[in-house]
Amino acid sequence: MKAVRGTRDLLPPETALWSRIEATAREVFARYNFGEIRTPIFEETALFARGVGEETDIVSKEMYTWEDRARAQSEKTQSLTLRPENTAGVVRAYIEHKLGESGQLQKLFYIGPQFRRERPQKGRYRQFFQIGAEVIGPTHAGSESPLRDAEVLEMLASLLDALGIEGWTLKLNSVGSAADRPAYLARLREALAPVVGQMCADCQRRAETNPLRVLDCKVPEDQPIIESLPRIADSLDAASREHFAAVCAALDAAGVVYALDHRLVRGLDYYTRTTFEFTHGGLGAQNALLGGGRYDGLSEAIGGPKAPGIGFAIGQDRLVLTLQAQQQTAAERADACIAPVGEAQNAAALRLARELRRSGLRIELGDGSFRVRKSMELADKLARQIVLLGEDELASDLLTVKDFSTGVQTKIPRADLAAHLLAARSATI
Repeated sequence: MKAVRGTRDLLPPETALWSRIEATAREVFARYNFGEIRTPIFEETALFARGVGEETDIVSKEMYTWEDRARAQSEKTQSLTLRPENTAGVVRAYIEHKLGESGQLQKLFYIGPQFRRERPQKGRYRQFFQIGAEVIGPTHAGSESPLRDAEVLEMLASLLDALGIEGWTLKLNSVGSAADRPAYLARLREALAPVVGQMCADCQRRAETNPLRVLDCKVPEDQPIIESLPRIADSLDAASREHFAAVCAALDAAGVVYALDHRLVRGLDYYTRTTFEFTHGGLGAQNALLGGGRYDGLSEAIGGPKAPGIGFAIGQDRLVLTLQAQQQTAAERADACIAPVGEAQNAAALRLARELRRSGLRIELGDGSFRVRKSMELADKLARQIVLLGEDELASDLLTVKDFSTGVQTKIPRADLAAHLLAARSATI
């Protein structure tokens, strides 16, 4: 027996990294006064059809849905679905428990599994894990304020920094309000009509059912056509433009760097106004770490009161991949390899390695079996630099250091070696 395709077991030591990510997320969310919500892993199918959108790929192709058998003749069967995302469930809980009656913003986070029947690939599974958060509430509590959008984005930047994710990019766009959308969709359909036959099968289908999703196509051959299509920014009304400008201004004031991306639409029908993704180059073509946006009409769509909101979901599986790649690089490349030239220098090499490690350096230690060509090749795989320790070096306290990235070999006084290696490390970060 094996785990079902698209699922897998998480085992030590990898689970230690998962636990660290979750603990860091909880600590950061607490600083922003978020509380945890735990919703069921399955809901009524209608919740996702009405909330996420019947024509989205998630609802039309990817959900795990079944008819729950009636336990008595008087009961009706019920269509249930394993949650493919958690925003709809959180908003359902907000409505069911009348959280809006408090008159306050609800700032809620969750950690847990989601389920989609899509093709398994690197970082994508049929049972996958998300860390997410939602800010939702009545309008008079400030739930529509662009400051809420900026605060959520600033919190995410802080979380990625706290986790040690290096080189992330925040992509930002506005898809306008529900009132903006019809005019833009009409322009988009008109522009697509003469060219859609030249596009991929998915784009041809989406042009009929959900034309906004055409902008999210990744097929290389379709890109010139997509770039020529009307931009949603040109169809925003004054209120939507002002809202988005205020979000950008708040991020600028907070020092959060972002890039505007006019094609960023996300994949779910409930998004309005601000949409965003954090991406990372280490993940390849499917480079999104997390994404989200504003959903001002979702509560009404599933039968609740007006309750504007904004939220996000982090793909925890992909976050782990990114951190593992960074840690693997660090682990494979120590700051230096100490190479004693002859067994007589072994004890002195150990003493030097101890000194350098106490300075916070990552040190690999060789032994007296050092042979120039073979040992150099091995050291190049293990460390950024090699420190040769022979009789001459011990006598003069001038150590021979070779930088593998440049090929330059220099003499460094022993007293300056730790500072030299630390500076070399900083230059590579």
